[in-house]
Amino acid sequence: MRSRRWPRGAALVATTGLMLAGCSVSDPFGGGPGASSTSLAPSEVVPSGEEALARFYQQRLDWSDCGSSAKCATLTVPVDYADPGGATTSVKVLTIPARSRRSRIGSLVVNPGGPGGSGVDYAKYADFIVGAQVRKAYDVVGFDPRGVASSSPIECVDATKLDGWLGQDPTPDDAAEEQTAAANVVAFGDACKANASPLVAHVSTVEAARDMDILRAALGEAKLDYLGKSYGTFLGATYADLFPTHIGRMVLDGALAPDLTPDELLLGQAKGFETATKAWAADCVDSGSCPLGSSVDAVMTGLRDLLAKLDATPATVEGDARVRELTEGWAAYGVAAAMYDQGMWDTLTTALKPLVEKNDGTALMGLADTYAERNTDGTYSGNMMQVINAVNCLDSSDSPDLSVYEQRARAAAVQAPLFGRFLAWSGLTCGRWPIPATGKPHEITAPTAPPIVVVGTTRDPATPYEWAVRLADQLATGVLVTFDGDGHTAYTRSNSCVDNAIDDYYVKGTVPKDGLRC
Repeated sequence: MRSRRWPRGAALVATTGLMLAGCSVSDPFGGGPGASSTSLAPSEVVPSGEEALARFYQQRLDWSDCGSSAKCATLTVPVDYADPGGATTSVKVLTIPARSRRSRIGSLVVNPGGPGGSGVDYAKYADFIVGAQVRKAYDVVGFDPRGVASSSPIECVDATKLDGWLGQDPTPDDAAEEQTAAANVVAFGDACKANASPLVAHVSTVEAARDMDILRAALGEAKLDYLGKSYGTFLGATYADLFPTHIGRMVLDGALAPDLTPDELLLGQAKGFETATKAWAADCVDSGSCPLGSSVDAVMTGLRDLLAKLDATPATVEGDARVRELTEGWAAYGVAAAMYDQGMWDTLTTALKPLVEKNDGTALMGLADTYAERNTDGTYSGNMMQVINAVNCLDSSDSPDLSVYEQRARAAAVQAPLFGRFLAWSGLTCGRWPIPATGKPHEITAPTAPPIVVVGTTRDPATPYEWAVRLADQLATGVLVTFDGDGHTAYTRSNSCVDNAIDDYYVKGTVPKDGLRC
């Protein structure tokens, strides 16, 4: 359950298909202030030191209609930035035009998180992911990062094997179960290396951020205006680290601090989900019909006991094409799914009733399917649950030593009794990943960047509030906005104070007051 998303074999193309152009890019939607037909200076197209990538930076996007008002195009980028003359891969881009061409400011690139969330699908909901004034002023641009969804998607295993991977025992109890867990992660990693090479070795966040700068140039923008949520904040911060002078107006909502060690990341998430689950438990008790008890402590204990029971004896699942049992692994994903948005709390409470009363896990499996982008017919609507591992494990390695996870699990269980062991053992995937990491945790300061707005939610399960504070403090120009509330991320989700501050920042350039609390 690494930092991830807004809820909801690699194909390579020949370099000869790359279209070259000059230093201006045509606007597919017509003219207007800031339209991407504006000519850029050569240095605004190709960054200094990146001349070997000129043919990528100078490419012209060939836009076509792709539903309603949307326009789609394909961006071509090198598989390996160290070998710009080698193989290339494609990045799918979707743009929803600004509502007012007269008051258009430019392009706002958005990323929903993951790693593995589809920015193309996210941008389709432009009316809901940004405020009305922002929609009026910006083309909302989403892209599927390399290896994700419609951008040469990484597929390590088939759907049946992915079911087994997600449903496996997430909390090994003895040496034999630990060895099984280790064998499973090795098999999964080996399958990724065998079935998705060479791209699987080049889906790091740094490479996605470099793609994003090529996208900036292809859109005809001298500066990148950006909205990143969840993992998208790490992508944005990485961009700021690489291209601080190319940043326009950047908002990082639900922040992931880039210097978090594996221990800090996994324990922080465990504590975050624990806090969120306690908030749900209070709501469940207040409903008067909570199936797990009449106090928060009783509900939390009952939920732990329920997961332990499922570890030993899975519950039945009806109506699924392939999954017949709700395991502890699937159940944990189902509970976690409801923590992303308090609007799903009643759904979780309702789903637990038949599980407690009749050992029927069908409804909770439905929530797990939501988390995994899985359909009841056994298909997956995206490849997030595969590519998330490839990205995370390139960005940062973990220990191959099982004793490290034993110790981590014991410590985490004290501070987060429900989710601690689950999250502690999840690091083993990167500990045994077959492709060496190319990144490591480090502070990002971006001292020459303009103000970067960081938004944190006090009871965010996936990206704890402390991480937003940490990132805002690290960034030389970081500005912190706090939402005192529940759920994952804040902008356009539940609070007009946050929404107004971010809308004014994008549309008017008014930087929120550092420390604003909503």
